[in-house]
Amino acid sequence: MTLDVTHTEKSELHLRNKHRSRYNFQQLCYTCKELVPHVFINKFGEKTIDFSNPESVIVLNKALLKQYYDIHSWDIPTGYLCPPIPGRADYIHYIADLLASVNNNKIPRGKSIKILDIGVGANCIYPIIGLKEYNWDFIGSDIDYEAINSANKIIDADKKLKGRISIRLQKDKLHFFENIIGKDEFIDACICNPPFHASSKEAKDTAKKKWEQLKKSERPENLLNFGGQNNELWVKGGEETFVRNMAKESLAFGKQCFWFTTLVAKKANLAGVYRMLHSLNPVEVKTITMAQGQKESRIVAWTFLTLEEQQNWMNTKWKATK
Repeated sequence: MTLDVTHTEKSELHLRNKHRSRYNFQQLCYTCKELVPHVFINKFGEKTIDFSNPESVIVLNKALLKQYYDIHSWDIPTGYLCPPIPGRADYIHYIADLLASVNNNKIPRGKSIKILDIGVGANCIYPIIGLKEYNWDFIGSDIDYEAINSANKIIDADKKLKGRISIRLQKDKLHFFENIIGKDEFIDACICNPPFHASSKEAKDTAKKKWEQLKKSERPENLLNFGGQNNELWVKGGEETFVRNMAKESLAFGKQCFWFTTLVAKKANLAGVYRMLHSLNPVEVKTITMAQGQKESRIVAWTFLTLEEQQNWMNTKWKATK
């Protein structure tokens, strides 16, 4: 069978991102037969799916995970967030660069590296990509019981994920690290994709606009998020309050985590986040810009480890990766 491999490159994505080319639906259908009935030819003569159909988007994710990450059993409960895999992969690759930036530009790989995903969700996407791309171990935390059960189900279905990804329930919605990071546990980086909106109404209004825009376009540049529970989409005070609270609590765990990081989707929220970080007096703060199509986001990263402590950390914990 001959597969079509002619695509337009998405140059804004990270250089190591496997999704820089437009979706090869012929190849994806060959990999995942479940996708076949969802693919059609649009008015431009291109194979595509109906990106306004949540079921089609979920099946596309199944195909992408199978094709690029060798994940053969993945699904999410109805109504939960269906993440855009290219964007999730970008965050992971930039975290790899962040770790490399203090390690003579060499990415530390292997089981000795442990990443904490705050708000892992029912989809467990970040841990899957991080494990498959860099062989890192993961902790995934969430406040939602069904999300925890779904993530565990994904892990249990794949022997390559078992023992490498630990899913933990955060019983206190006001905390991020407490009850999750053990007393003698050390995390190389934490990642977080915070709820963006400040209210349920704001989340619904934004979703409505996205649907309307998507239905007007037959050539969407990116896979959008569909579904999402309240805790996935909005939080009181919005993204800025969430990140400020996360930063404030991170101080107590400053010697147990090398890099604290979070996505900040709205540029206007950066000033408040920086003010909070400045009050905590971290050793270093970095901002990494990410872009997917017309959407721009950024990763804010900070560490409380002194240069000497960073070196000691790398000489002991990362020694096996050098």
